[in-house]
Amino acid sequence: MTARSDIHDRLAASLRAARKARGLSLDAAAKLSGVSRSMVSQIERGESSPTVATLWALTQALQLDFAGLLEGRPAPGIEVTRAGSAPVIDRGGVRIRILSAPESVGAHEVYELAFIAGARLISEAHSPGCREHLTVLEGRLSVTSGEADEDLGPGDVARYPADRAHEIAAKTGPARAILIVQDS
Repeated sequence: MTARSDIHDRLAASLRAARKARGLSLDAAAKLSGVSRSMVSQIERGESSPTVATLWALTQALQLDFAGLLEGRPAPGIEVTRAGSAPVIDRGGVRIRILSAPESVGAHEVYELAFIAGARLISEAHSPGCREHLTVLEGRLSVTSGEADEDLGPGDVARYPADRAHEIAAKTGPARAILIVQDS
């Protein structure tokens, strides 16, 4: 066995074990890391040599210690995602920063939302029994769930069913909030 294939094998095994330990599918790992599903699969099978950028994205998404990836060192007792490393999605004037751990996807998700004036975050119904908890940090937001709607200001918390169409909007100016999504 060559040194190169040994490195590929150790890398593949470490990434695959981390993904499975967190209960993530290939699709979920791809979504969290921004690396294509096919590339994640190829890396896990030892069929591809990932770039440092690709490897970094995967280790951040899987909350792995990048430096000890091939050495099998245990992760530190306190897992930290630095502010600039959290995955971010920009959707029509809303910046969504993912704060929850990758293994909590689909069960208990935490997001920081930053709205520009007039931006709306429109969501289709989630799974039955799903609820959202929205805490306004700055500005004013309106939230609509089904036929119900409320206006919120700084410090206000709204809890509502998310198993129906729902929307959060910054109608009067920029706003920031924390959103927790709990699946039943």
